[in-house]
Amino acid sequence: MNSRINEIYGFSPELTALAERAEANCAEAFRRTEEIAEYNGAKVLKAFADNKVSEACFYGSTGYGYGDIGRDVIDRVFAQALGTEDALVRHNFVSGTHALSTALFGVLRTGDKLVSITGKPYDTLEEIIGTGGTPGNGSLADFGVEYSQVDLNEDGTPRYEEISEAVKGAKAAYIQRSRGYSLRRAFTVSDIEKMAAAARRGQPDIIVMVDNCYGEFVEEREPSAVGADLIIGSLIKNAGGGIARTGGYIAGKASLVELCSYRLTCVGMGKEVGCTLGMNRELLLGLFFAPDVVRNAVKTAIFASELFTLAGYECSPGKDEIRGDIITAVKLGDAEKLTSFCRGVQAGAPVDSFVVPEPWDMPGYSDKVIMAAGAFTNGASIELSADAPLREPYAVWMQGGITYTSGRIGVMLALEEIDR
Repeated sequence: MNSRINEIYGFSPELTALAERAEANCAEAFRRTEEIAEYNGAKVLKAFADNKVSEACFYGSTGYGYGDIGRDVIDRVFAQALGTEDALVRHNFVSGTHALSTALFGVLRTGDKLVSITGKPYDTLEEIIGTGGTPGNGSLADFGVEYSQVDLNEDGTPRYEEISEAVKGAKAAYIQRSRGYSLRRAFTVSDIEKMAAAARRGQPDIIVMVDNCYGEFVEEREPSAVGADLIIGSLIKNAGGGIARTGGYIAGKASLVELCSYRLTCVGMGKEVGCTLGMNRELLLGLFFAPDVVRNAVKTAIFASELFTLAGYECSPGKDEIRGDIITAVKLGDAEKLTSFCRGVQAGAPVDSFVVPEPWDMPGYSDKVIMAAGAFTNGASIELSADAPLREPYAVWMQGGITYTSGRIGVMLALEEIDR
């Protein structure tokens, strides 16, 4: 750590010393992160070369988008980088949830059964599945899709034997890689491999779908390498590299991606239509940057975990644990510390650093929620952000950091704000 940063931010000698100690303790974890980023960077570069990306791919189309070579090349580059047969990568996926919804409606039909094998999914999926919201709003349940779930063990690990039984007769098994507002660890690719195998012991032809949000390029392998038939994510998280301003992807088996494309556009047209309006360049550039940006986010998360551990707080995962995503959770113990943490992160943002986060009644949540996010792209959680519901155990979930320097400063400001 460059000690001259103190000249700019005026960190106390005590905080500086603690941060330097934390960084020294993280040296081995940082080394592993660099190796993963180098491997993934080479993998992405090879995908660009093999698919002959050229300047002509950057030009956008209008109207129907017929013959948009850039759109088609983007699909092939993403598919190769993610290790899948095909991909559907579009700027008009408005969020990761939209991409997930498209995939679910794309492959499921009336009378099919969907089983979540990682417990309750994100709150935003409840209305899509039909376990929340108003009957008749167009959920999967309205269309006759049955849903059940296999809850996790108390320690957050999957119940493999129950999975094999629960999926019998099911069309699809759903895996949520990241944790949401829970304190379980994110699932690694090795965890997903075991879950996919358990599902196929119960139903050999089951479709294994993985919500891959926050997990892309954190490891050298993606879930597609270990039995996932479809992986889905957002481009304003890892895979967009902090460049893509919107969008999402669905990648996997070609036959399933085609079905998803019929849901996004219409049956019979699928991937052949959809203008790109000049977005191709930033989607490609974002993917190209993604491995290095994810490295910065992971290093920020590792540093945060160790700094706050040294400061006496319980953090998950620890600096040396294998990570499945870019998120670190910190148990702060009370509402004031939680609020202070978010204010410190906001103060370290390049955008809206002057804004003071306050807890508010966010729709869909029973407790007040506080969020810190000063991002170049609204809602882009690959950029440094922190958020949490104000409830026991007053934990905060922090993610992102498109540069390690800015991420580290944001984390230090968070601890400084708590200690005021």
